[in-house]
Amino acid sequence: MSRATAESITFDVEGMTCASCALRIERVLGKQEGVESAIVNYAGHEARAEVGPEVDIEVLKAAVAKIGYSIDEVKEGVERTSVTERYAEEVGYQRRNVIGAAFLTVPVFLLAQFGPDARWSENLQALLTTGVLFGFGAQFHKATFKQIKSLSPAMDTLVSVGTVSAWGFSLYALSTDDALFFETAAIIITLILLGRFFEARAKGQASNAITKLLEIGAKEARVRRAGVEEMIPAEELRVGDVVIVLPGEKIATDGVVVSGGSSIDESMLTGESTPVDKSVGDDVFGATVNQQGRLEFEATRIGRETALSQIVRLVEEAQATKAPVQKLADRVSSVFVPIVILVALSVFGIWLAVNGVVSEALTNAVAVLIIACPCAMGLATPTAIMVGSGRGAELGVLFKNAEVFERAKAVDTVVFDKTGTLTRGAMTLTDVVTDDDEGRLLFLAGSVEAASEHPIGKAVALGAEERDAVLVTPTKFEALGGRGVIGTVDGVDVIVGKSKLMADRGLGIPDRYLEAMERIELTGKTAFLVGWGGEVRGTLGVADTLRDTAVAAVARLHDAGFEVTMLTGDNRRTAETIAAQVGIDRVIAEVMPADKAEEIKRLHDQGRSVGFVGDGINDAPALTRADLGMAVGSGTDVAIEAGDVVLMSGDPMLAVTALTLARATFRTIIQNLFWAFGYNTAAIPLAALGFLNPMFAAGAMALSSVSVVTNSVRLRRFGR
Repeated sequence: MSRATAESITFDVEGMTCASCALRIERVLGKQEGVESAIVNYAGHEARAEVGPEVDIEVLKAAVAKIGYSIDEVKEGVERTSVTERYAEEVGYQRRNVIGAAFLTVPVFLLAQFGPDARWSENLQALLTTGVLFGFGAQFHKATFKQIKSLSPAMDTLVSVGTVSAWGFSLYALSTDDALFFETAAIIITLILLGRFFEARAKGQASNAITKLLEIGAKEARVRRAGVEEMIPAEELRVGDVVIVLPGEKIATDGVVVSGGSSIDESMLTGESTPVDKSVGDDVFGATVNQQGRLEFEATRIGRETALSQIVRLVEEAQATKAPVQKLADRVSSVFVPIVILVALSVFGIWLAVNGVVSEALTNAVAVLIIACPCAMGLATPTAIMVGSGRGAELGVLFKNAEVFERAKAVDTVVFDKTGTLTRGAMTLTDVVTDDDEGRLLFLAGSVEAASEHPIGKAVALGAEERDAVLVTPTKFEALGGRGVIGTVDGVDVIVGKSKLMADRGLGIPDRYLEAMERIELTGKTAFLVGWGGEVRGTLGVADTLRDTAVAAVARLHDAGFEVTMLTGDNRRTAETIAAQVGIDRVIAEVMPADKAEEIKRLHDQGRSVGFVGDGINDAPALTRADLGMAVGSGTDVAIEAGDVVLMSGDPMLAVTALTLARATFRTIIQNLFWAFGYNTAAIPLAALGFLNPMFAAGAMALSSVSVVTNSVRLRRFGR
């Protein structure tokens, strides 16, 4: 079936057993006509492809089936088995295999080591080992058949060739006086199955962040329909339903409060523990908890449109991407298996030529095949990304792709946009200085500012109303970004803004108002002028209080070795006062919104690698320009396009969490790759020289995969 338009599609993938499988599927998909790019996630059993409208999905499925795997498109609205559920199934499958294999392997080992030297004992070992290899260990040989058929050997090929070689030689040796290797083949399969069991269980733990997010949603909702309150399953909610939430209950979906008031625990979405007060007209979000009063809200978003679903989608997308460092592992994996097979054949031939003992030559060749299995390489990156991004979501930090983890390592300068990050962004009118009628000044200034969306404008309008001014809608209005606003109120052309705006508009500025501005700014407040009729008539001051964690966040960044810069449109005097309170290293003040990206470029030109924290809307160019853009999100729009990381609240500590968790995740990836590469590099020569027993090699190979996944799972404890 062809697509109507170009799009990104997701597939569930079946049949992968190692990273080489994922790379093979990725290459096949990428070569199909109309496929722009493809990424296959071995740890998540998932493939994502960017395809053009001419692509036929059946053609893609057939191409993948030809190399021995199957893919099924994940369709919108169709229930699919979660990654965690698939791992649970895999854990059960591998548990049954390893128990069955062990049940047959133990007597093989005992007979080989302590049993009588009798024909019946040898025949029983052959029978039991055959059951282990081709019964409980059949998965290796089935995969190998597919891999050889498509001329693309992988990890299973090494296991299969090694164990079948030991088993086949032992069958031949039954008619000669050569040594038997039945217990070697059986123990290798059992140990590798044990490794796969532990690996599946550890990967299940690594993937449970998304499951946890989904589980926090409400299962039922109390709705009023036709005047009657009733409990219904949450999935049956419709947009427009009026939902009633009692104290202690979870909110079932996103909506707007229509009646009542309460405080809501939104920590599961934002990471902030402080409850948020809600009243009529405020937004509420699914999975949050009503703590006090009765609330009624109208459902505005359901299903995949809710804030929780957006979070889950971002985490899934991050887990499906690859970090640049993974490309090295992919390149190695693509040539590693064929090289290992050639090395094993060479080892067999050399040992046979040196001492003529077939059994010894075979032992060393099998040891090379088993110890070289590159499964740990394929798990090194995706498992760390899976755990790191999942833990971030739990803490209120959403990583949008895997590149973030690598880029965070280079960041040495963190730039905060002041309002809404270091400060609360909730301005209050604090100072009114005028020789004219204060009420008239507030009426005119407040009416103009009421038409503005800027936090300062809202503060002036609210402050004027609190001082009994009755505001009206201006007949004309214009916002001059970063400078102020102008408008017409009751036939009067009013200008509110900086002194430069007043001068540009030809208004005279009495010294007393400039002096008032200076006094106000020295206290860390923002000051500006109000004028009409050709002259400035007064000075206004607004204050924006620092966030409780601002000082601690900056201190933590300093401890971690970052230089911290504040970027603001405020005048330098006000900006430096606030910077001194917080402990900021550098202040870039009086910056127009459109020039913020240019300031980031200047820092780049100075050799700095910049992480920028902004609100994700006004700061979009700067977020995009920065090496690492951290956009402050909200429950209403967590999937902010600008930037690489979404911070679910304005708490500056989330920026610290994002940087330190990203660095910890990348450090874990490097540790995993070092262990995987180092293990194979060191062990293959030992096996080739005859210092490594194949059974020990099997145990070490299984342990390497488990250790890589377990090392990644440690990230679940980050921040605890």
